[in-house]
Amino acid sequence: MRYDDIEIANLRRRRGEKWSQYSPEVLPAWVADMDFSVCAPIQQLLDETIAIGDIGYPREDNPQELAAIFAQRMQRKFDWEIDPERVEVLTDVVQGLYLSLLAFSERGQGAIVQTPVYPPFLHAVPDTGRHLVANPLVSTTGRYGIDFDQLRGQIDRDTRLLLFCNPQNPTGRVFTRAELETLSDIVLEHDLIVCSDEIHADLIYPGAEHIPFATVSPEMASRTVTLTSATKAFNIAGLRCAVAVFGSGSLQTRFNEIPAHARGGISSLGLAATAIAWSEGQAWLDETVAYLDDNRKFVANFLRDHLPDTKHRTPEATYLAWVDCRDLDLSPDPYSFFLERACVALSDGRAFGPDGDGFVRINFATSRAILTQVLERMANAVHG
Repeated sequence: MRYDDIEIANLRRRRGEKWSQYSPEVLPAWVADMDFSVCAPIQQLLDETIAIGDIGYPREDNPQELAAIFAQRMQRKFDWEIDPERVEVLTDVVQGLYLSLLAFSERGQGAIVQTPVYPPFLHAVPDTGRHLVANPLVSTTGRYGIDFDQLRGQIDRDTRLLLFCNPQNPTGRVFTRAELETLSDIVLEHDLIVCSDEIHADLIYPGAEHIPFATVSPEMASRTVTLTSATKAFNIAGLRCAVAVFGSGSLQTRFNEIPAHARGGISSLGLAATAIAWSEGQAWLDETVAYLDDNRKFVANFLRDHLPDTKHRTPEATYLAWVDCRDLDLSPDPYSFFLERACVALSDGRAFGPDGDGFVRINFATSRAILTQVLERMANAVHG
């Protein structure tokens, strides 16, 4: 794929929210869609499917086929042995968050959320009548980490769930085995269930290693629901397909007590595209991650040279840069300032929790030329 041959005029023809949310003079670098084309096998599938009108109900056994493909991929990539029978196919990861809260806690009980975090984590807890137990990440030794002491002090006997995000969105942290083991000890001590969002696990840069939380120990696996999808890494979010992996039959049984039709149907295109992504898309993904790696370095260098009053820690995963703009003293806030003064749409840090005030999140999954325009507009707006 020619990553640099992306024309803005073609992007503006897209109907997804990234390129249709704002007026034409605005360059969008917010919601986590990539501007790249999908890999050739997925494109071929979509073309052939539409050509023959094959968009009816999917075969009922397709989810089992996808579960087997997913299990093979996890074994190959992370040395994680999964029983395909412990895999449920969902519409998306956010659905899995909501269903886990409903299945594994009661109204009024607590769910731990580590902020700043992907906004649906913050919405899912109150939306389901649960109590949010905040465990803000701390910025130490040049990167974000878990405040284990604060976490221990926050948990009470009504706390039932940990909603975990690893790789972490928006900070881009990939937690180490030592961190995961310490977190596991706390989970076991307090008899918590973990719902682990690992959707960015395929977007890891050199120097970092993704360790599925369920692989820390057999005891940890038995109380972990892992949520993931091909949608972020393979740029197919609109096809709506994800999986939930249950470390025990009892967790799966409790989850499935929610009536199946309450989960909605599964997209036939999503099932087929996800299967192809996980079985035939690795070469495309490797090439894409290499290009994103160069982009993340470009962002870091640009901010250092042209916006030195910002603070930014180069992400270990994701294609998202979390940028601290508090020292710029932008009015009324960084998101609004860059939208109004630079015609650049970023993600507002406040959407990721109160500790995101003064931050923005930049999506750098685009061509170098478009990314350069985004950053130059930001710098020019700051420097007047």
